[in-house]
This record gives sequence, structure tokens and C-alpha cells, in this order.
Amino acid sequence: MITIQNTPARWQGGRFVPDQAGEGREGSMACAILAAHNSSREPGRLAIRFDAMASHDITYVGIIQTARASGMKAFPLPYVLTNCHNSLCAVGGTINEDDHVFGLSAAKKYGGEFVPAHQAVIHSYMRERYAAPGGMILGSDSHTRYGAYGCMAIGEGGPELARQLLRKTYDIAYPRIVAVYLTGAPRPGVGPQDVALALVGATFKSGAVKNAVLEFFGPGVASLSMDYRAGIDVMTTETTCLSSVWQTDGQTKAALTLLGRGDSFRELSPAEGAYYDGVVTVELDKVEPMIALPFHPSNAYTIKEFKANMTDLLHQADVDAAERLGVKNAPSLVHKIVNGQFMVDQGVIAGCSGGTYQNLKRAAEILKGCSTGSGAFWLSCYPGSMPISLELTRQGYIAQLMAAGASIRSCFCGPCFGAGDVPANGAFSIRHSTRNFPNREGSKPGEGQISYVALMDARSIAATARMGGVLTGADELPDVPADRADEQWSYDDSAYKSRVYFGVGNPQPDTELVFGPNIADWPEQIPLPDDLRLTCCAAIYDPVTTTDELIPSGETSSYRSNPLRLAEFALSRKDPGYVPRAKAVQALEKLRRTNPGAPEVREALGESDPASTGLGSFVMALKPGDGSAREQAASCQRVLGGCANLAAEYATKRYRSNVVNWGMLPFVAEDLKDWNLQPGDSLYIPGIRALLEGDGGEIGATLIQSGPDGPSARSVTLSLPGLTREERDIILAGCLINYYAE
Repeated sequence: MITIQNTPARWQGGRFVPDQAGEGREGSMACAILAAHNSSREPGRLAIRFDAMASHDITYVGIIQTARASGMKAFPLPYVLTNCHNSLCAVGGTINEDDHVFGLSAAKKYGGEFVPAHQAVIHSYMRERYAAPGGMILGSDSHTRYGAYGCMAIGEGGPELARQLLRKTYDIAYPRIVAVYLTGAPRPGVGPQDVALALVGATFKSGAVKNAVLEFFGPGVASLSMDYRAGIDVMTTETTCLSSVWQTDGQTKAALTLLGRGDSFRELSPAEGAYYDGVVTVELDKVEPMIALPFHPSNAYTIKEFKANMTDLLHQADVDAAERLGVKNAPSLVHKIVNGQFMVDQGVIAGCSGGTYQNLKRAAEILKGCSTGSGAFWLSCYPGSMPISLELTRQGYIAQLMAAGASIRSCFCGPCFGAGDVPANGAFSIRHSTRNFPNREGSKPGEGQISYVALMDARSIAATARMGGVLTGADELPDVPADRADEQWSYDDSAYKSRVYFGVGNPQPDTELVFGPNIADWPEQIPLPDDLRLTCCAAIYDPVTTTDELIPSGETSSYRSNPLRLAEFALSRKDPGYVPRAKAVQALEKLRRTNPGAPEVREALGESDPASTGLGSFVMALKPGDGSAREQAASCQRVLGGCANLAAEYATKRYRSNVVNWGMLPFVAEDLKDWNLQPGDSLYIPGIRALLEGDGGEIGATLIQSGPDGPSARSVTLSLPGLTREERDIILAGCLINYYAE
């Protein structure tokens, strides 16, 4: 079904030829696009300027506030502000709509495009309005992926978007390019999420495509519609790749023409002799309906495998829930097996991955004339944009879904991150959405709650709904409709013309920004001291730590325009003691700066000089940062006095970038697991400022740990691999805002 070749190869004569020489890199589609957007003259480095940017209402306030504090006067490129994350949240009274009012005022003042609530989810809008072959788009959301349209898109933390607003570049090392070669055609009942989950399951755990660009081509592409391609493409984020791009063809041109942008079409395909750092082959005709069990999209099995091994797999999910979420005596999922069938409580088809025209049309066809039943199971459907909803309505598919018992919602991303359709305690939800991380569905394990999300394709979700909640693969139905490669839909953007503010290139400097009471500036951060004494305030030994665990998704999203208030939620579902520990260290640091001779300061610093040694905190995690691009996973630590992260490795490039941009040190230690770090342990790091002022990549430190016989101290080595000169200067300044202020 999927095979991975980790050795380099050239595309030659219609096949891949082993090649270690490295020649022909410029022949890939990705390299051509990167070259057209690169302004760096340094070999092996890229300095990218993007064609457009997009943010949603969890992120755009902080980005604009950062850029504004750093001197921005107008948006220098098309910048789209969508309102699809907090549009249905009821948390915090007026604060969500206050952010929307701020966003509209900013779009007017600086010259942006403002998409009001319920009009479109961010990625559906950008696919419809901006994605074009050969282009590059930057978004402050990890699922910024428009490769199906031949457009390389990257999801990053907010500071990287602020840099573009300040006319700076996106600076990275040249990425690996991995070919994804598609053959065959999907079977009836197999949808894009099935292909995506198979791909994620095959690549995530091995890191085979981590931080690489995935380049999709091959004869199988022609068998896929544009909605189908986009459904696979958006999920490439879960492989931890950097970006993606697909070959373009007649279907791409037809889709762009229907969107009113046919003149933007360019034919993209790899050149003869194109070099790739690896090859992933996907045999589309061998992919079966899939299910990704809690708590990661890579925990993927065919539905047939799951049914054959239900008891064992569900028992493992119970074990994982107890270990990762700390909920003891939770209802066992094994109890959901009734008469040999697994019973599901909820189905959701939503967002940038699930809410496409083709997915919802297939679901409507499967459910036509049927009923979801009056039992515990229920189904909700969220079209990705108003044009999609409008066409589904005109064609009668919305009526078919409603008649079957499905509820139809507005264009909203909430089910993807725990702000909509939160299941009941102990319930099991199947979703065509992007993620199924722990408690991302909105439960609160700290209060004894737990619910579960498994990812599936819309076709199998509809099949399950048709069977009243009995888990069913779409290929088990006798009359499942097939997907067609030429399946397009009539695009009517009248809803956008009636509601969207189109202000790109037309700033109105005299417009006053409208600030709600929850919108706050970033608190001041100090430059890096000469020396540091850092206290471990959280130690996480999970194999991977997600950004959801560093700063929870869901209702906390409503507070993301207020850095201090949001910071109260940092690690709250992973380690509730983190915030009070970090605050205690921060209070000592504030005292050090005003009264360095205070007894508490002397006790905390020991023999270290209080005039030159700063006090701060750090978080230790073996592999932090999988998942969302949200910079708050790092900025909340910084707001609470965090000075560093310490990891064996970083799960994603974007999280490491967030750590750096918020002025924290991205330390790495290879033998970290053996240190047995616990909250309260500390690191004394003399000469850290001098190291960053130079070009060193390692520094000696003293690790002080408590033990039954009293404190012990030993020497350790901390590494800072790959720090660029600019990254060093950002950390020295204290954060990106300080760096630009200087």
C-alpha cells in the first residue's frame, strides 16, 4: 500500500534511479518554487518572501500587535484575516467578538482582507481565493497546506508572520525534498482521509519526512478530483513535513477556471533527472477505509484490522488514557463492543479536511433515504465555506443530510480543536477533521472527564451513521458511490461579495484600531543576562509532547489576545503545578532586578553574582512541539518567566522557531532521559550571553538536583544546534519584539 525509500533517487525515464550525487535538485517542482521566492545568497539557506498570508481569530490579534509594536505601518502583502475559530465560542462574554471588531479595524487601517464569522474556514477560503500554481503562502495555522493547487504553503507561529509584515524574510536551511509517487485509483468507499491516514501512519513515527517538502506526482494523481487531492494534502501536516506541492493538470486548470482564476494556472511537473532525498510510493488502489484511534492521527489501522482486534486495541487506548491523561477508573472503551459490534456515539464531518463539497456530497448520497436513528449516536456536518454550503443547498444535498437526521452547522473550525461538539464523558466520536490529540475534543481530564476521538473519512462516517452508530467502513455498503476525478462544483462567491471586506493594497492609516477589554499588549521582556540560573518547572517524559499539552486548545482560545490571562492555562492539563512554580521563580527574578541583595535572591543564586545572573524557568520535554503552529505554546512560558526549553529533539521546526522568537533558548541534550530531571532541579549556566554573542554551539552547565542525602551537583553539556546569527540576536534581545525595536 505504502512503501518508503529513504535513500536519494533521480526521476529518470519514468522511474526512480538510485543516485548519491545530489545533482538535479533544481528539477523538482518544490525547488523551482523556492528559487522564485528566495532572496538569500548564502548556499544552503533560504530567505523567503511569500505571496500572501492568512491568519484566523485565535492568532491575528497577537501578530498584528507584535508587528505594530515593531513599527509596521501597512500590510506589505495580501493578508487575509478569517474568523472561523472563535465564532461559536461562548467563553469570556464579549471577548471573541471584540477580537473580530479589532480585526476589521486592522484590515481597514493596514490594508487587509477580512472574512467575517461563519463565511469560511481559513484554508477553504485560501484554496478558493489565493492558492495558485507556483505560489507560496504563509499561515499562522499548522494546516496551512495548498499543495493540491501547486502552491507551497507553510504553517508557522505568529512571529514568522510578523516578520513578513515587517518586510523581513522567512529564513530556513534548504529542506529535503521527498517524492510521493501515486499509482492506481481509489476504490469506491475509500476517501481522501483514508489515503491521508495511511500516509501519516506510514511516515510519522519514523520521522521519514520530518521538515521535508512532499512533492506529489505520478499516474495516480489523474484519478483524483481537486477536493480529493486537497483532502490528502491538508493532512500532510500530521507527517511533520514542512510543506507540500502537487503536479498540476487539466483538473487543476478546470478548478481554477471555475473559481474565476483560470489565468493563474501553470503546468507543474518534475523535470527529467529531478533529484529527491527520498521516495514514498502510494498505491491508491490498495488503500482501504481507515481509522486513527486515540490519541494521534498516526495511530492508524484499516477498519478491518480494527474490527478483527477490537478488544486488544481498545484496551491499549484505555491504558494510554490513564497514562497520558491521568484519569483513573475511566469508562472502558471495551464496553462499547455490543454483540460483536463497536458502537459509536458521535460523528462529525468538518473543517478544512472534512467540509469539502465532495465529502459532504458523498455523505449525503450514502445517507439518502436513510436515518441516523433516535439512539445515542448523532451526526453534525460543517461545510467549509459559504460557496460550498450554497452549492450543496442548490443541489439538494443539505436537504438529504438534514432529512437523514444530521445537523448542519456554519463554517467553523471548532470540532478540530475542542470548541464545538464536545462529546459526553466516556463517549467515542468519529471525525473527518485534522487531529485527535488527547483532550483536543474539549474534555477536561483534570475534572475527571474523558472522551475519545478517532479520525475517519466522511464516507465511512456516513456509513456508520446509516447503521445507527455501528462502526462501518464505507466499502461494506453494497451501494457506495464512487468518486470521480472530474468531479467539480459550481462556485458562487456572492456571499463573499456581500460580506467580506476587500482592502488589500488600500490601507486607511487614519482608521482607529478598536480594542476590547481583553486585548492586551505583550508584557516587557528583558535581554538575556550574562549568566543564568534556571529552575525546572515541568518535566515531561512522554515520547512526544503536543502543543495542545503545552497550551490547551478549546475554550482557552478565547483568551489568546491577552498574554497574561492565557498564560494561566499553560500546561494546565499536563502539569497543573507548572504555573505556580513558574510564577514563584518569576517573582524571585523581579526581586533580583530591584533588590539583588535580598535574602531570598541570595538563597536562590547561591554563590552566583546577582548583578549578572538572571533567574528563570525552563520546561523539559523529550520531544516537544508536535501539532499546532500556535506560538502561544512558547509565549505563555516566556510570559511566566521562561528562559529555555530543554529537549532531546524538537518535534517540529515551527515550535523550535516559536521558542527562539520569544527569546527562549532551544537547548538540546542527547542523554536527557538519563538525567532524571524533576521539577525543582536547576541548571547554572555561566557565560550564556557570551556564547550567543559568538558562534559557539555548546556550553557547560551545572545540574543541581535534590536527593535523599541533600542537593547534588554535576557537570552537563547543553547544545544549541543550528542557531543562526539572527536567532542568536533575537534571544540576546529578549524576544523578536525587542530585536526589531533595537
